[in-house]
Amino acid sequence: MSSTDNKVDVAIIGAGIAGIAAAYYLGKNQNIHNVVIVDPLAPMSFTSAQSGENYRNWWPHKTMIDFTNRSIDLMEQVSDATQNVLAMNRRGYALATRQQDISALLAEIEAGYGSEAERNIRMHSSQDTNNYQPPVSDQWSGAPVGVDVLQNRELIGQTFPSFSKDIANVIHIRRGGDISGQQLGQYMLEQVRANGGKLLKGRVKGIAKPDDYLLDVDNGGQSVQIRAEKIINAAGPFAKHIAGLLDVDLPIENVLQQKIAFHDREAAIPRDMPFSIDIDGAELNWSDEERELLAEEESLSWLTRHIDGAIHCRPDGGDHGSWIKMGWAINEAPLDPEWEPELDPQFPEIVLRGAASLNPSLKTYYGGFPRNFLHYGGYYSMTPENWPLIGPMDQEGAFMIAALSGFGTMAACAAGELCASWVADQPLPEYAQNLSLQRYDDAPLMAQLLAADRGVL
Repeated sequence: MSSTDNKVDVAIIGAGIAGIAAAYYLGKNQNIHNVVIVDPLAPMSFTSAQSGENYRNWWPHKTMIDFTNRSIDLMEQVSDATQNVLAMNRRGYALATRQQDISALLAEIEAGYGSEAERNIRMHSSQDTNNYQPPVSDQWSGAPVGVDVLQNRELIGQTFPSFSKDIANVIHIRRGGDISGQQLGQYMLEQVRANGGKLLKGRVKGIAKPDDYLLDVDNGGQSVQIRAEKIINAAGPFAKHIAGLLDVDLPIENVLQQKIAFHDREAAIPRDMPFSIDIDGAELNWSDEERELLAEEESLSWLTRHIDGAIHCRPDGGDHGSWIKMGWAINEAPLDPEWEPELDPQFPEIVLRGAASLNPSLKTYYGGFPRNFLHYGGYYSMTPENWPLIGPMDQEGAFMIAALSGFGTMAACAAGELCASWVADQPLPEYAQNLSLQRYDDAPLMAQLLAADRGVL
């Protein structure tokens, strides 16, 4: 971007999927194409590259259900327009538990659906149920919506043959699955650039507002000035820092979460298994000798006790692929973000043993992962209630897409569309106020959210 070409309508700080989606919907919906996306790294190469690439409309609150339903609608539109370039499937989310009484969890799901709960929640207590559609097909078009609750062990074993035999209930969220977030982001970025949008590689060092916004960007040691009528803070884990350049304090903290992926050479996980979550947590399956050694080390003794949190696993790469992914959001310690976060070398073994509680076939990998193996991690940038911040940033002409936690890929389209509507001063969906800073003025809502399950996966 040359010095004679530095005046834009909108400058977007952050080239992750959220910033790219904002640029895409500014052009597609609002006819605003004169935009620049500024980031020190290549597009989609930081937090967006660490995504689990899953999506679901399951949340404990209607606001988030409506928001993610809208994002899924928009992803389906992209899929239809591109012969499914984003490799979207619809096998859902399978929440597995050994608990016999799941009334509290069902109450959360019913609350999320509200008046539509009875129509959307289907109970299956017998093996011969004739209205349950197993997740055999990976096609999203025509797949069921709502929730199937499997309460018969024979039916659970028939549908999910890799699951532990002690699973008593499976809640199958049907409007969910996985996508290629990289392909989705690449498609949107291609459209942005084809319509005149620009990328600038550099780090935003300062923001001033003499009239328009003036961004001081470090472009490889050279200072570049970008003048913009409006700006969007889509800086992911660094969104709080960018807001600070405008003397705005956002209620955001960052938590590093890790995942692993590897070649499933032993075919331990069926290729048609949905994104599956052991919501019970686990006590890790160590040998007596390993358990004794861990118990003796104060810093490691926690590994011998039950660990809460939802352990998740799914096949990766489609029906004809051979990789699997798994994760466990067990870290709750906030920290300052770094460009090269330090990963815990013990995590792969921890998550493997945790995942083997639901899928015992994974025990075949105890003691040695395949050569084709990845251990990676990214930041969950989140508010205390784990809802995003999308909208005005308490400075005229400044907007944000921030705090997308572990749901950035699935929410990006709706977040980008919503932010574009705020920027263009266009009509907003019903959920817009609740996802902006304005929700902090609603004391009853905030009390409800802070007392509820945050839906962290």
